[in-house]
Amino acid sequence: FGLGFGLQEIFANFVSGLILLIERPIRVGDIITVDDITGMVSRIRMRATTITNWDRKEYIVPNRDFITGKLLNWTLTDSVNRITLTVGVAYGSDTNYASDIALKILTDHPLVLEDPPPSITFESFGDSTLNLILRAYLPDLDKRLVVIHEIHTAIHEQYAKAGIEIAFPQRDIHLYYENKSSFIAPPEIQPTESESQNLPEDK
Repeated sequence: FGLGFGLQEIFANFVSGLILLIERPIRVGDIITVDDITGMVSRIRMRATTITNWDRKEYIVPNRDFITGKLLNWTLTDSVNRITLTVGVAYGSDTNYASDIALKILTDHPLVLEDPPPSITFESFGDSTLNLILRAYLPDLDKRLVVIHEIHTAIHEQYAKAGIEIAFPQRDIHLYYENKSSFIAPPEIQPTESESQNLPEDK
């Protein structure tokens, strides 16, 4: 039984290898994602395919995984790809001004395509941020990480010059000091005289 099951696996991978060679859903040099592995196809054999990731690690993936599983080929039709970046600005920020600055950074970058054009949307209200979503298209994947780094760096610098705060999670904590059986608030947050008259008396 064990031998029979092993032969079934070999046969399935062999047939899958034929399908890959005939239908060509992947080719040597393509950038693909299969399961949680992303990298470049470096070899296609009858039983398995080799994927080299960005850390130069080589993964040997059985060919049947490309046929029966989910496969993302980043470069099947062409190498144009889109990056999506999220920038959270502080509440009270001028979102139109923040969007204009970010859009200029995108349009001025030499590797961002003019067609399709980059875009920015005010996407949502976060717990501590007003979330802007930046979308831009690149001609290929070669310098994708470099472009993301340069855009993030430029946004950080330009927002700092414009006085726009890139928000981060924060909490307001009010401390009360214990005095015998009661608690006394610090002077800066103590209630006014009129507010004190409305407070219930201690029993």
